[in-house]
Formats: sequence, structure tokens, C-alpha cells
Amino acid sequence: MSIYINQEKLQFHLQTREASYVFQVLPSGYLVHLYYGKKLRDTDLSWLHVRTERASFSPNPVPEDRTISFDTLPVELPVYGTSDFRNPAIQLELENGSTVSEFTYTGHRLVKGKEALTGLPATYVESEDEADTLIIEMQDQVSGVKIELTYTAFTAFNAITRSMRIVNESANVVNVLRALSSSVDLPHADYELLQLSGAWTRERDIVRRPLASGLQGIESRRGSSSHQQNPFIALMTPGTDEDQGEVYGFSLVYSGSFTAQAEVDQFYTTRVSVGINPFEFSWKLEPQESFQTPETVMVYSATGLDGMSQSYHELYRERLARGQFRNAERPVLVNNWEATYFGFNADKIEQIARAGQKLGIELFVLDDGWFGHRDSDNSSLGDWIVDKNKLPQGLDDLANRVTGLDMQFGLWFEPEMISPDSELYRKHPDWCLHVPDRRRTEGRQQLVLDFSRQDVRDEIVRMLSDVLGSAPITYVKWDMNRNMTEVGSALLPADRQRETAHRYMLGLYEVMERIVTSFPHILFESCSGGGGRFDPGMLYYMPQAWTSDNTDAISRLRIQYGTSLVYPVSSMGSHISAVPNHQVNRITSLEIRGHVAMSGNFGYELDLTKFTDEENAIVKAQVDLYKEIRSTVQYGTFRRLLSPFEGNETAWMFIAPDGGEVIVFYFRVLSEPNAPLQRLKLKGLDPNADYRLKGGSETFTGDALMYGGIAVGSESGDYLSEMFRFERV
Repeated sequence: MSIYINQEKLQFHLQTREASYVFQVLPSGYLVHLYYGKKLRDTDLSWLHVRTERASFSPNPVPEDRTISFDTLPVELPVYGTSDFRNPAIQLELENGSTVSEFTYTGHRLVKGKEALTGLPATYVESEDEADTLIIEMQDQVSGVKIELTYTAFTAFNAITRSMRIVNESANVVNVLRALSSSVDLPHADYELLQLSGAWTRERDIVRRPLASGLQGIESRRGSSSHQQNPFIALMTPGTDEDQGEVYGFSLVYSGSFTAQAEVDQFYTTRVSVGINPFEFSWKLEPQESFQTPETVMVYSATGLDGMSQSYHELYRERLARGQFRNAERPVLVNNWEATYFGFNADKIEQIARAGQKLGIELFVLDDGWFGHRDSDNSSLGDWIVDKNKLPQGLDDLANRVTGLDMQFGLWFEPEMISPDSELYRKHPDWCLHVPDRRRTEGRQQLVLDFSRQDVRDEIVRMLSDVLGSAPITYVKWDMNRNMTEVGSALLPADRQRETAHRYMLGLYEVMERIVTSFPHILFESCSGGGGRFDPGMLYYMPQAWTSDNTDAISRLRIQYGTSLVYPVSSMGSHISAVPNHQVNRITSLEIRGHVAMSGNFGYELDLTKFTDEENAIVKAQVDLYKEIRSTVQYGTFRRLLSPFEGNETAWMFIAPDGGEVIVFYFRVLSEPNAPLQRLKLKGLDPNADYRLKGGSETFTGDALMYGGIAVGSESGDYLSEMFRFERV
């Protein structure tokens, strides 16, 4: 069991492998939060609820008990209008126009295992023994609305998940104005806030700052989780680093507009709120209808950021990603995008594939430009029919040419978009997101299909299924290259227009579920201009993502390091591209480009036919090496050693699941004159084991490698990288 209930005091104690989360029902029926932190064995923590009377500006909803004020009470379900002046988790508009509500406890259910969320991605279990789920039932006696707060505590993993279901049991329509997935009240404000922020080609920079009085946080209003902010925040005790300090991580399993905030109140307590962004959101609930929020995954670590990351990596790799590729080694690929852009034909593609086959590459991916009349990014999205000018014998012929080389064949799609210059748009101009009498703003010369519509979803599924069933395709790159504007749907009435963005996400999830279920043999990779929708929601359908459109090795040090705070290496696509780099114009060696790209799902984005004999030899050696180490890289334990956000050097390492292999990468950006000698200390090894450096006879003890370290950075020159490969003796 991972959930313990004190029936006498109605106290609920959730335990994971390393953490405890405790709350209790007060006699008044309010749900008060008691504790979240390091795992405890105490069976009664009622004493943690401090009862004290505050000043008159903290109103008292229970006149006979002046120690109760929602202005000060740490609650599990904060609401608006009855004395809590902080951010609520829920806000409802009733038929009389009021937005005041008050929910009290009416019961609970304890369930073995974990149930799926209807229409939404979520973590899961493979046996009931892996988790316990607690459903707390609460009711607003005035409106008749019921809420179910769902908590799952994993026994096999170090995580707690939270979500909320709103059920309209009244006879009247209720408008949901705000429905967050989780809200946690912590007893003080002595924390730093950590977030992953950036921009296109500069995703997931690590940003940390101390909390201050008031509201601080991040959000997306773009209709997607976005390049700019990732749906994740963490609170850390001051001075927290990789290996020490307390960390509270909050990760939202959702791909649309979101909010994640920390509010410090007048008494220096902190409320953490995560969920769908209430900006431009509402949901009309007819009588007996329900609304389900996405899931927040909460991780507590007492061993710094590394402890938090290990918990997220393990859970997301094993119980969020699904399908036959979840634990399968990912193929080495070559993508033709930066090699040809739109200017290719079947013969050119075959030439690149043939060059790749000689180098040991296993998968060729045909990127944008194979359909409609797509010679630039100004047309044809939505016309998923092969361009016979480029591929006169069709897609099947090209795929067979590639598979005839003993390579797999993959394909690029952008199914959520439509070009104004397309047959689909000319036939169905109302199928895009739009608002009557307003301009239809284009981004990348395209519009967004209205996935809130069933007819649009059905047609996209039909077209994609026809293509995927027409040729031996085993990989799909699913792209999405713009954010939402003029967010409206031609089929929704006026009082439901603010449901459009969330209905879009539910529709997208439906389409993805139908496609990946129909084609289980295809490895799907999500993409949104690279990392614009790199979130847990997408990983539920597609086990890997294109980490960034920026393939520069030096830029990727920061991007991949920041991404690794939450997401496992098995989810990160990482490729070698040509130099000068197409995004930043930097020139780096094949060696450092290889070492960075080998730190993820490895591949190439360039014209293989242009390599010299020397470069061909280097690339073939890279491919052979990666095939030897990829199981360790993709499914081993990843440890960060030196941060690119803190200096000129970066380092990380991988430990095989059985501990038998250790891969270490060290990177230095700029050379320094007469630099001090550097030693890199490893982590996570067996101190009592011996490790042999591969390719040599030298043997090191595990404790010496961790506490003494290995010499690095002795060579001169900018953009230096070194790789060390150890095997346990």
C-alpha cells in the first residue's frame, strides 16, 4: 500500500518511494494540507496543523471557530469568494452570474492501481500493485456541483499525480472559468523558483530566482506548451545543486496553453498552482456533464536536482511513453531537410540513402516537400498526396528503393496545418481556426486546422492512414510550425468559443491515439519547430521528440542539458548537421558534433554524398560506435556533471542499466591560455568496483573515479570534446 487512511481523523497519508504527502479533513469539512516532503513513518500528523486566530482582515467562514480563515488555511482545493484571497484552483460561474463557491468533503474512495483519464494523456501502471489511487469527493451544497480530487501515489516510482474532475450534478448550466490540475500550499517561502525558458532554437534554458512576495511563474498563451516556456516548474531550498537540497517538481501532462505559478502570501507561505491557463478559457457544463483536468506529476527530492531528474526520467520513460518502441533501441537515421530543403527528386534521395547505407545508417527520413505542389513553405499543407513532379513513380517506389538498400524509410508530416494555397483550403475555407469578420493571420504562410471539429479530425486521419498504408513506412516525424491566432471555431456557438483551444488539444490527442494505435509498427517523433511542444502530453503518444531545430553542437549543450532536468534521454532526437551551421553559422568539428549528437537519439541532417573520404571514415566510425553504446545512452542512468549555464565546460555521463558500461562526455567551448589542469569527478558508480578504460589496460576503482576524477581538457583549441568509455571489471 502507498496510501494510508486514519479513519478516525480522516487523515490521508500518501507515500512514494522517497516522499510523503499528507492532508486531513477538518470537522468543518474543509480539506487542509499538512505535509509534503521527505518520507515519514508517523501515522498521525494532525499536530502539523497550527490553529491560530489571525487579524480581522482574515475573515472567518465558520463563526464559532475563528482559527479558520481561508486567507491563511493551507487547503487542497482553494476556491474563490469565501475568504481566500490567493489564486484559486477552481472558479465557477453559476446561472445567477455569481462566481462564489465552497466545497466540503463528502466522501472518498481508495482504488488499487491507476485509471486512465478520459481523452487525456497520463501516466499509467502495468499492474495494480504499482500504485494506489485516492479519490476525494467534495460538494458545493449551493450549486450542486461535485468535484473529485484524484491522487495517485506510485509505489514503484517516486511520484504523486494529481488531477480534478468537475461534475455538474445540478439542474442548471455551470460555466467553468478556472480548473487547475493541482494546488499545493507549502508552509514557508524560502525557496528558489526554477523554470525552463527560451525561444525557437534556444529552448529550455535553466532559469532560477528566489521567491518574493506576490505572484511569480510562467505561462503559455500560444495554444501549445511553447518554445518560450515548458510546462514545468520546481521549488528548491536555497543553495540547492545537483546533489543536495530539497526540490519540489511540478510537471503538467498537457500540450496546450498552461499556467504554473508560485504565490507568496502576506504570511510568507507559498501556493503552487499548475494547470490549463485560465486566460481565454471557459467550459460550459450542462447538467450531468463533467470536465476532466490534465494531470500534474509531482516529484519530491531530498538529494538535489539529480534526484528529481532521476524520478522523472524513470517514470516518463517507463510509465508515460507507450508502445513497442518504449524500450526499443532507436535507429540511427539521416534526414534530408538540411541537405536538400524542398529541392529534391527521387534520384537525389536515393543517392543520399545509398551513401547512408554504406556508412551503416539504418533509417532514411524524407522531410518536407514530398506532397502537393510543395516547392516552398507557401503551399500544399493539407494536400497529403504525393507530388508526382518530384516522385513520378510515387512514394511506394521511393520507399522500396530505400528499403531495398536494407534501410528503413520514414516520412515527415505537418497534419495540424493548412496552407491558404491548397486544394483542401479552397474546398473547406472554414476548416481552419478563425473568427468571423477578422483577418486570418498567417504564420509561416499557413493556418491552423480546427481540430476541435470531428469532420476535420476524421479527414486528417483518413488522409494520413492512406499515406502510411501505401508504403513500407516505419518512422514518422510529426511537425507543427506555428501557434494559434484568431482562436475560434465555425461549429461552436458563441457561448462555447472559449472552449476552442482546449477542444483542439482533446481533438489532437484523439487523432494521435487513432493513428499510433492503427500503425503500432511506426516510430513516431513529435516536433514543433523543434522543441515548441516538447512536453509530457506528447510523449504519451510519441516516445521521442525533435529537441530543437538548432543543430549547432555548442547550442545543443545548453538545450539538451536543460531538457534533461525533466525528460529522459530516450525522448531526445539529436543529430549532426553540416557546417557552417545553418542556425548560428558556427564551424565545429565532426568530433564534437558527434559527441553531442550521440548523447541522444543519434542521426544526421546533411548531404552524405558531399563527404570526403576522410569524413566518410569518421562518420562510419561514429555510427559503429553509437550502435555499440546506444542501449546505455538511451536507457541507462543519465548524470549531469558540469553545467553549460555555469561556465565554459559541460560534462555528462551514462551508466548502463546493469552497471557494466559507463560513457562519459566532456566539452569545452573556448580554449584558455595556460589553463589550470582539470579533473572531472564522475557520479553514481559502485565505489567498490573496478572500471577499465575501453581500448586500454588501465583500471580505476569506482571511488577514485568519483572522488579523485579523471584528467580532462589538456588539449588546446576551441570546441573541444572528449569521450571516455569504461567497462566494469
